[in-house]
Formats: sequence, structure tokens, C-alpha cells
Amino acid sequence: MKDKLLRLAAEFDNYKKRTARDIDMSKNVGKAELIRSLLPTIDEFELALSAFDGSKHDEGHVRGIELVFSNILGTLKGAGLKEVESKGRYDPYKHEIIMAKESKEPEGTIIEIVRKGYTFNDMLLRPSAVIVSKGNASKEEEKGE
Repeated sequence: MKDKLLRLAAEFDNYKKRTARDIDMSKNVGKAELIRSLLPTIDEFELALSAFDGSKHDEGHVRGIELVFSNILGTLKGAGLKEVESKGRYDPYKHEIIMAKESKEPEGTIIEIVRKGYTFNDMLLRPSAVIVSKGNASKEEEKGE
């Protein structure tokens, strides 16, 4: 009887731990979905900031947009949002190849970022859209001659 009671207590303790873990995971998935839905807004803020031509007339607008964007991004980063590192070699788990171009870089090297990727608490929300090198352009030119 005592053995049964100890097993039941251990099972109940495991149940409580599993339930707490499931609740935490559900919260993180919910936050991730909300943040994923905000990623196009982040992209639009970056596009808006890059569209200003630098004239004095635009300075107030640019500063206002920068402040709002910085506050939103700071809040999201505080919640666990991180930008995907998109330098060096292509990683199929973090990057999506949009195009391959000839360049002086080794094959598979990221040469341009088209759209930033983001993670939330080590969960990939969106891969980075990148342009990669498909090989040494000068070697291919030499072969063609």
C-alpha cells in the first residue's frame, strides 16, 4: 500500500511538471504567432526609413518613425526576438535562397540579404531571404575564353 502511494505521488508530481511545461510552451507558441504576424510591419518600417531622401523637410518625419520603430523593435527583442545571422555561408536551416549570382566569393557564400529572418526563443519565425554566390566569376570567364 505504501509503495502504491509513493508511486501515485511521483506520477502526480510528474503530471504537474508536464502540465507546467505544456503551458509554458503554449504561451511561447502564442507569442511567436503574434510576433510572426508583426514581421511585415517591421519590414515596412525599415522600407519607410530607407525611402526618405535626407532632405531637411523629412528630418522630423524620419525621427518620429525611427523612434516608433525603435520602441517596437526594442519591446519585441526584450520578449525574445532575434535577427537571424546572415553572414558567411548559406545555412538551409536559417536561410532561403532567392537567387544565385556569379561573384568573386566562394560558392554558397551569402552576398546579399533581401529580407531579414527572425527567431523567437530559438524558434525560427522566418528564414532570411538571401542571394548567394554560385562560384568564382573570373574562373568561369577564363573557361569561356
